[in-house]
Amino acid sequence: MPSRLALGVSYRGGAYLGWQSQPGGQTVQDALEQALGAFAAVPVVTVCAGRTDTGVHALNQVVHLDASVEREPFSWVRGTNRFLPPDIAVQWAQPVSEHFHARNSARGRRYRYLLRESPVRPALDAGLVGWSFRPLDATALREAAAHLIGTHDFTSFRSSECQSPTPVKTLNAIDIAFSGRPMAGYWAFDFDGNAFLHHMVRNLMGCLVAVGSGRRPPSWMAEVLAARDRDAAAPTFSPDGLTFLGPYYDAAFGLPEPVAGAPWLPI
Repeated sequence: MPSRLALGVSYRGGAYLGWQSQPGGQTVQDALEQALGAFAAVPVVTVCAGRTDTGVHALNQVVHLDASVEREPFSWVRGTNRFLPPDIAVQWAQPVSEHFHARNSARGRRYRYLLRESPVRPALDAGLVGWSFRPLDATALREAAAHLIGTHDFTSFRSSECQSPTPVKTLNAIDIAFSGRPMAGYWAFDFDGNAFLHHMVRNLMGCLVAVGSGRRPPSWMAEVLAARDRDAAAPTFSPDGLTFLGPYYDAAFGLPEPVAGAPWLPI
């Protein structure tokens, strides 16, 4: 009888068309399942905690699979990584009960958007950070973010391709921090919610940057939220700086949560 296994996977999303498998391949799921199949010598199907878009990274994407072969947890990590490209790596593996489900068992999910504030575009960290060539105001950002906390209809921040059965989601927190000096530093925007719509964080970022740069007042965020109309919001922001920090679960499952620090920078 197959046994259920949970894996924590990190990846840089720049070379991939998102998480979800596609007929043409070139997705993170395709690469992971091919590597797992090569290691286990049998086809393997995975279920993830949260689908990421094209170009989006992950620090602790959690997946589960039902394994028909027995291997030690460390063997699943090292053996699978042998067949993965350098920008994808299994970080940990752990047996779980048959009642565990990577997506449905998650109590919430966390994302981080890293944004470089600089007069010139990123170079060494290109693809890993977003960019604002205008200085951002922390007070305005936090005032705008406060309008988003709680349970709301987030239709204004929802992609037309979103497949979620409902636009109503709960944002538990948005934490905003800056490291560096004006026009020479990095912003970290941490989003904690029960679930997220397609492009939701990137659409929120577009509006937050519009407010932080002074192009819109903080009260505009409440107007956009109330409009329940995608056309009321700012354009979708770049995927480059977005990282899925991972889901979190009831402690009874005993899964690792290596998401305390910034994925790229010590903010």
